[in-house]
Amino acid sequence: MIKQTIYLNQIEPFIDKDIIKIITGIRRSGKSVLLQQIQTELVKRGKKQANFIYMNFENLQYEALLDYRDLNQELVKRIEQIDGKAYLFLDEIQKVASWEKTINSLRASYDCDIYITGSNSQLLSGELATEIAGRYVEIKVYPFYFAEFLEAINSDRQNLDRDFATYMELGGMPFLTLIYSDQQACNTYLQDIYSSVVLKDIVDRHAIRNVDLLQRITSYLSSEIGYPVSATGIAKFLKNEHRTSSIDTILDYISYTCDAYLFTRVPRTHLQGKQNLKVNDKYYITDHGLRQTMLDSNQQNIDQILENIVFIELLRRGYKVSVGINDKKEIDFVAQKGNDKRYYQVTYILGSQTTIEREFGAYDGIADNYPKYVLSMDKFNMSRNAITHQHIIDFLLKK
Repeated sequence: MIKQTIYLNQIEPFIDKDIIKIITGIRRSGKSVLLQQIQTELVKRGKKQANFIYMNFENLQYEALLDYRDLNQELVKRIEQIDGKAYLFLDEIQKVASWEKTINSLRASYDCDIYITGSNSQLLSGELATEIAGRYVEIKVYPFYFAEFLEAINSDRQNLDRDFATYMELGGMPFLTLIYSDQQACNTYLQDIYSSVVLKDIVDRHAIRNVDLLQRITSYLSSEIGYPVSATGIAKFLKNEHRTSSIDTILDYISYTCDAYLFTRVPRTHLQGKQNLKVNDKYYITDHGLRQTMLDSNQQNIDQILENIVFIELLRRGYKVSVGINDKKEIDFVAQKGNDKRYYQVTYILGSQTTIEREFGAYDGIADNYPKYVLSMDKFNMSRNAITHQHIIDFLLKK
């Protein structure tokens, strides 16, 4: 089991504090494992396991507690039997109707430290966020990044290109590192995750009847990673396939996929005027292995996969990311975290003068002194004009 140090470090300042720790992310990305590791850390601090209450609401054992009143009654009974502070670990809490009422009541009424997980971003939207506003911190969990993948497969790092090729195809879902040498088993597992996300987190939650339309939209978004996407463009694509759908329905379905952490929407922003464009955002998939399941083309679309990997890595490092519009040119990623701002261009190979001029030239006219990078798989350093060229693997492995 890989110790999730990054997330544990994010949680550490809030342990034993009167604030709800909410761990979010796509299914099977490691949220439940992180809950277990938090418990291990608490035991190391001298906390008693007898004071821990753990429930996973995908387990039929807790089906009778999927209403907040029933859950509250059960938790109150257990907490009152505990001597000292109670530690609550509630997995996939979104299954409980109006869960926030129970959590807020327990937080206010008892001495308890609360950790919950969820696989849908609506967990913290609208009325739910209002109910617990200012009383929670969110920790977002992503599938394994490349360094974790290497650790999990016990790589000796003597053949990073081979290991990275495997990672580009399979993605970073943690369980895959146990079966990565069995291609068929990996394909089956990824298909199962995709079915779980689409059927459980989207179809069931939103009572979708046209599952085929949803799958076509997810496939379209996957094929267009790194390119601007519009609902109108999707409608035209569907029309060419002799299917029709309203723009509103398409927008709803896209929103549902983002709620389930399958995709992330990235706004395109004018760097000079700072304003966001109102149309044609880009979408990136949370785990590129799922794209392989949908399209079976990761090896044929390496540019897109590399761009996707870099995007998720920037999110994992805590950056807020947008696409920068520099006059008529586009910068793949503008990453900002507080006063730390960086620009990134991502390409497979700088194999021609045209490509070199396009990637480095995207920064023409940007007069600030923030770091600017071009990332590619080239072995030679092509840095120029105060723009740093870096090998993508080196970028991913940099601490």
